Amino acid sequence: MIYLCRHGQTFHNREGRMQGQTESDLTPLGRAQAGAMGELLASLVERPAEWRIVASPLRRARHTAETIAARLGLAVEFEDRLMEVSVGAWSNRLRDEVKAENPALLSDPDWAFKSPGGETYDDIMGRVSGWLAEQAPEPDRRLIVVSHGIAGWMLRGAYARLPREEVVALDTPQNAIFRLSGGVIDRLACEPVEDPERVGEAAKEAV
Repeated sequence: MIYLCRHGQTFHNREGRMQGQTESDLTPLGRAQAGAMGELLASLVERPAEWRIVASPLRRARHTAETIAARLGLAVEFEDRLMEVSVGAWSNRLRDEVKAENPALLSDPDWAFKSPGGETYDDIMGRVSGWLAEQAPEPDRRLIVVSHGIAGWMLRGAYARLPREEVVALDTPQNAIFRLSGGVIDRLACEPVEDPERVGEAAKEAV
């Protein structure tokens, strides 16, 4: 079994910037989302000592994984092959600006794999599926994986052997996790969390 998590919201996510393999920290909401993932996993995992937590080494995934690990009493392992797709020259740029400069991308479901100097679909699928193939077979597999939006697409696609057009249509929530077990993928919602910054702003307005 694999429980697959995407990192919590980052400042780049909030701004609509493309992160790829560059760094952006979790927002207060992102930290709250990581905590909610940890709570959900604590309710699902009966014997945490029998499980491993494996994460992308990028800071947003690492911090999310460390929050989950602290809740379960585990250490985090890091795996480069779980990193997000590289978006090359588009790194740190606003997504809307990139699409405005390249109108053909607006209707292209594969647009994220067409950045100058970035990774292709086959590049990232190859490294993620290669990692998955090395893991213990079911039912002995007990993994909590913390990765990214597109890398998470690839892991789910590799697990379920989905065609490319289905992979690129998958969702990438930061308020849910996916359970990959018995050839089936289930979406499990976390408890809703409020954005601490918005709560703080509302409190100031009420004073």
